[in-house]
Amino acid sequence: MHTLHTSPARGPDHTRASAGTTERGVCCAKDLFRIAFGVIWLIDGFFKWRSGFHKEFLGMVHDAGQGQPSWLHWFFSFNYSVISPHPHVWAYGVAALETLIGLALIFGFARKLTYILAAVTGLGIWAVAEGFGGPYTSGSTDIGAAVMYAVVALGLLALNYEAGPSRFSLDYLIEQHVSWWRRIAEVEGRRRQRAPVAVPQPQIGQAPVITSQFGPPRARHAAGPDFVGALDAS
Repeated sequence: MHTLHTSPARGPDHTRASAGTTERGVCCAKDLFRIAFGVIWLIDGFFKWRSGFHKEFLGMVHDAGQGQPSWLHWFFSFNYSVISPHPHVWAYGVAALETLIGLALIFGFARKLTYILAAVTGLGIWAVAEGFGGPYTSGSTDIGAAVMYAVVALGLLALNYEAGPSRFSLDYLIEQHVSWWRRIAEVEGRRRQRAPVAVPQPQIGQAPVITSQFGPPRARHAAGPDFVGALDAS
């Protein structure tokens, strides 16, 4: 026998339909969030392909070390000494890296690796080009904008852990054919670790249970041999 689930509002599939709708809504929301973040990265990368950025890149690195406390001078001196021999190579590298991150976010390619790379890149730009936002200078009003890129990337990484795979991504298509791709694309989170809930099935001869959202489950008794015998006796 089968367990009957009734609902005056939606019918037998009310619970399943609500869960499916909620899951699709979560998938769409997190995918739109990821794509919007990728568009921002892509725009940043587009502006860095301009010739002006390559000419001003070394000056930006030099200016980031101005007004910093003495205990940070070694850090900015090291950055300048590494970048100054080939500033154009570093500038083109940053432009290419931001462009690739934007495209990977938009299309959902290697999402776990992309989120980590976006967080590290955001922290690197914040430290080297923005000088940690210059919070030690007298005219500073904030801690810089690039650090928020790292925060959002880490938030998407946590969302991947909580919500699981994304159907609106290249990763979802690749995982159908390449089993090990999940290690690059997914964070093994709660959705995957959750054990399926076993639904108890009624035994043979047991009365089916009718569940309703307005009260506790109750058994529906069918006509059995005792009932037929009582009718014959009468």
